[in-house]
Amino acid sequence: MRNQRPSGLVAIVIYKTFLAIILAIAAIAILLALQNYQSFTSLSEAYILEGKLNIIEWLIEKITNIKQQTLQFSGIATGAYAAVTAIEAIGLWYEKAWARILVLVLVGISIPPEIFELIKGITILKLLVFVVNIAVFWYLLRHFPKHGRQL
Repeated sequence: MRNQRPSGLVAIVIYKTFLAIILAIAAIAILLALQNYQSFTSLSEAYILEGKLNIIEWLIEKITNIKQQTLQFSGIATGAYAAVTAIEAIGLWYEKAWARILVLVLVGISIPPEIFELIKGITILKLLVFVVNIAVFWYLLRHFPKHGRQL
């Protein structure tokens, strides 16, 4: 009978899966915004939004102020990151050493920019992401040789 996965590893897999889903949704939304860029531009110029639905008006204004090339790059990059995050989650679920290395490298690379963002201004979301990433990095670094299958 197979040993049960450590609860810390299961928590990381759940976090990575959730993150992959959020990133995939964001990538789809960005690419849909790119596909409908002209419609957004026309809508932003329409008078029907004036004074109504401030959040929608704000969102459309933000989208139309972004260059189409930037939207395209952002959508593709976000989609690629979603795919890598999903691969991390799958690899961790099957306790593969390469997945642990991949997560350690990617989380380790993200920590300095997260510190910089916290220095610029602390928000609950930034702080939460930073703390979770530090916890993931620490757990995988500390437990790396203790359990898991080899390549």
